[in-house]
Amino acid sequence: MELHGIERKLAAILSADVKGYSRLMGEDEVATIRTLTAYREVMATLIRQHRGRVVDSPGDNLLAEFASVVDAVQCAVEIQQVLKTRNADLPASRRMEFRIGINLGDVIVEGERIYGDGVNITARLEGLADAGGICVSGIVYDQVENKSKTVKPEQEEAQAEIAACGPSYSLERVKDKIPYRDQALVERWVAILGELQSQ
Repeated sequence: MELHGIERKLAAILSADVKGYSRLMGEDEVATIRTLTAYREVMATLIRQHRGRVVDSPGDNLLAEFASVVDAVQCAVEIQQVLKTRNADLPASRRMEFRIGINLGDVIVEGERIYGDGVNITARLEGLADAGGICVSGIVYDQVENKSKTVKPEQEEAQAEIAACGPSYSLERVKDKIPYRDQALVERWVAILGELQSQ
């Protein structure tokens, strides 16, 4: 039975965490916290610029919500680009790379927090992404793809690989069925997103 007073809404949800966070903390806690704090500030700024809101940031995780799927995906791509540039200035062993998952789903709102399957699925998608990568659900892919009127052949290939993430929110981690996990494809996404920004 539905409880009275429970607020629900549809939201584009972004979840990010640091790959290898425990190792980084084990090697140098102070440097890791300093880098994490700086990177979180960058991410929070980009999220606001894309009309999103940071919901929570426990440990090395960051959870954000957007009213628009397109804004969420554009933000994720820009986050990975900026952090890649910043990581280039660090020794390889000290680079902090985030995995990002994006989903569109129903959430329960309680004050400033959000809960529910929409959030849980996003966390699963995040776990499927490699360091510096993005994994989106099928519904997110469909929403963004439909905003792009002209797609070049190489973009079609990238979109097909992104689409393979669609079934991943069944919560099964089958890596050979989830090819959209590497940084190269994040960079190739930019061409598609450029069309969205120019429309």
